[in-house]
Amino acid sequence: MADQDFVGSIPEIYDRCLGPLLFEPYARDLAARLAARPGRSVLELAAGTGIATAAVAGALPAGTRIVATDLNQPMLAVAAVRPHTSGVEFRTADAQDPPFADGDFDTVFCQFGVMFMPDKDRAYREMRRVLAPGGTLVFSVWDRVETSPIVDTVVSALARRFPADPPGFIARTPHGYHDPEAIRDALGAAGFGETSVEALTLPSVAPSARDVAVGFCQGTPTRHEIVARDETGLAAVTDAVESAVAERFGDGPVNSTMAAFIVTAR
Repeated sequence: MADQDFVGSIPEIYDRCLGPLLFEPYARDLAARLAARPGRSVLELAAGTGIATAAVAGALPAGTRIVATDLNQPMLAVAAVRPHTSGVEFRTADAQDPPFADGDFDTVFCQFGVMFMPDKDRAYREMRRVLAPGGTLVFSVWDRVETSPIVDTVVSALARRFPADPPGFIARTPHGYHDPEAIRDALGAAGFGETSVEALTLPSVAPSARDVAVGFCQGTPTRHEIVARDETGLAAVTDAVESAVAERFGDGPVNSTMAAFIVTAR
């Protein structure tokens, strides 16, 4: 299994447990940014289960063409039934090879998807290619694991459970691309001009430690890593992560913060 494999029950768990915890706050921020500079034609890359898609579709003017793409059709199946997405065109596509004409879009956006792209330089060149002159690219990436306390707690709990071979997906991929200077340099090499990288910390809230544990252990490719190390241990590992989160944040709702970078290039 690869870091991009969101299959089986993962999309539904990911959306239900991690959507409110990680993605909805940044989706609202992203939608406000795009609404301030609305384009007539908008492309989303790595749309996932459509959390940002729905927020952006609800914020942009009626009649805006919105195309949402993802490599995983099971993720798009969840996205297509969200409120506000009935007018969105969903297409299965690789962000490194988007099937669109040169200059087809005024805006390209991607919420927490760039980290999953194996060839980021190629992806940036393709983003530049499909943008019209003067177009805008907006995307978000997570900061280091240590800057998001809930995620840090999960990673530490997994390391204690598997000290000889800790699951590495979370730090390796979603939290593995966080150097602002490297991002600026790569975008410049791809043909973008003005680029800003803004650090943004937002609240991260879950109904319970259980939601956090199930989300990370069973709703991401970390699930594949756990099963590869202990094929019957998924439930026990989820319980151990739940205990660690509850120990740090207490019983009941989990309240913390999370840190990311918002990148804008033109």
